[in-house]
Amino acid sequence: MKTLATLLLALTAALAQAQTYPSRPITIVVPFGAGGPADIYARFLGSRMQEPLGQPVVVENRPGGGSVVGSNAVAKSAPDGYTLLMMSNTHTVNETLIPNKPFVLLRDLAPVAPVNYSDLLLVVHPSVPANNLKELIALARSQPGKMNYASSGPGTPYHMAGELFKSLAGVDVVHVPYKGSDGARVGILGGQVQMMFDAITTMAPNVRAGKLKGFGTSGRARSSVLPDMPTVAEAGVPGYEATIWLGVMAPAGTPKPIIDRLNAEITKVTGRAEVKEAWGKQGATALSMTPEQFDKYLRDDIAKWAKVIAQAGIKLD
Repeated sequence: MKTLATLLLALTAALAQAQTYPSRPITIVVPFGAGGPADIYARFLGSRMQEPLGQPVVVENRPGGGSVVGSNAVAKSAPDGYTLLMMSNTHTVNETLIPNKPFVLLRDLAPVAPVNYSDLLLVVHPSVPANNLKELIALARSQPGKMNYASSGPGTPYHMAGELFKSLAGVDVVHVPYKGSDGARVGILGGQVQMMFDAITTMAPNVRAGKLKGFGTSGRARSSVLPDMPTVAEAGVPGYEATIWLGVMAPAGTPKPIIDRLNAEITKVTGRAEVKEAWGKQGATALSMTPEQFDKYLRDDIAKWAKVIAQAGIKLD
């Protein structure tokens, strides 16, 4: 009887909490540096969720550890819907790549909603003596271990895209992990590193401006953002495909009515025709799922990357 009474009290409290939610500002933690897709789209979402939620939505960047630092902070926060995580496929990769993290993704965090996905773009500093992907591969093969590529940290989509490229292209290039995507971009633009896979949404302007050379997009089909640029698979690495996707999670134990409310508000934003059109011009495609569908999506992606990591022998540097 005591157990039943305790459960009923907990359920009543959760329902009461959900009915008054939100009653204060909400924070979306971005476990990556400023200026990258997670940061950009977290701010986009937050600015459009404030009015229907009736509360400010604040974005806080907490990079470090390949997303582990900020993600762990959210996992350890109160499960009340006021601290959310903007996550990406970095998180599903890290379930295999960093098994000793202080949290387990689907044990300590609850799926809320996906946001979008976009292709990556392989960019090379102008100082590299190659004019296309085949020439780059030939150059890398002639200098094993001498060329390098940047990423925003271990396990991030940029890291995994580079490792997949190394495996399929048969090249030996050195991974240079930065603490965040902003640092990696400074590195490639300044010539401290020679190449990088980055989100097309943030790197295409640098290619158009001639600051970097673009050698291929990472999706199955060409991107509408750079329609004249071939995919990496077309340009010389058959079978290559890598993307970056984003989603929102909350601490495990967050009441389901709050999860459902957040899912509904995020889905309203991503479902707007003008949002889809604007994101499409940037190279991003909106995603829409229920929390349950997003949970399956996450589990499938964890399994997918576990196989890729094992088959390619990918390890942390």
